[in-house]
Amino acid sequence: MEAQQKPATRIPELHRMERVGWLRAAVLGANDGLISTGSLVVGVASAKSSPEAVFIAALAGLVAGALSMAAGEYVSVSSQADTEEAELSRERREHAADPAAERAELAGIYVARGLTRDLALQVAEQLSAHDALGSHARDELGIHALTRARPLQAALASAVAFGVGAAPPLVLSGVMPLQWLTTAVVASSLFFLVILGSVSARLGSAPALGGAVRVTFWGAVAMAATALVGTMFGAT
Repeated sequence: MEAQQKPATRIPELHRMERVGWLRAAVLGANDGLISTGSLVVGVASAKSSPEAVFIAALAGLVAGALSMAAGEYVSVSSQADTEEAELSRERREHAADPAAERAELAGIYVARGLTRDLALQVAEQLSAHDALGSHARDELGIHALTRARPLQAALASAVAFGVGAAPPLVLSGVMPLQWLTTAVVASSLFFLVILGSVSARLGSAPALGGAVRVTFWGAVAMAATALVGTMFGAT
């Protein structure tokens, strides 16, 4: 007699959708922190300012930028969360008023996706019995538990990431001689932008080279522009 085969163990698939919210905020914050603070240091240093003035400008830029990023992310993601909750509340009211119509609406969605009418009705019936609101949120509204808006998480990730990105220019402005500061900040910022662009692209399953080139190019443009402004309007 053949040995009874054991059911195959299902290996859970690894997906990145559950971290898309905080990952987007963190990447944006780190990019902005590195580019904006590095550009600020380059611009002020190019104006022939004192080392103390450059350092204070970098520190102020880090604090203001981190708080600004956190506030912006919180307001933006809170608006998204409010919209999601409003849509879910509407679905609750509609289901309480006419559950049969809601099941028919759900079945229509499945028919449009390729199921036969009879099968779609069966699926809608069973899913509604299990979790009616969750089924409508997922299949009608496109709201998934893994990608729900989380304002505090996005704000914190953005602020911390901005501070991390702004740290290298800030540290260099405090320890480097002024005559070498611009070169050091530009070189280190471009180096970190290459790494940051590559890592963020790989985390999102995108080609690393494309992400690195995009981030580094715009970082270089920003620093060149602020250096030009500092040189044109700075003290001689």
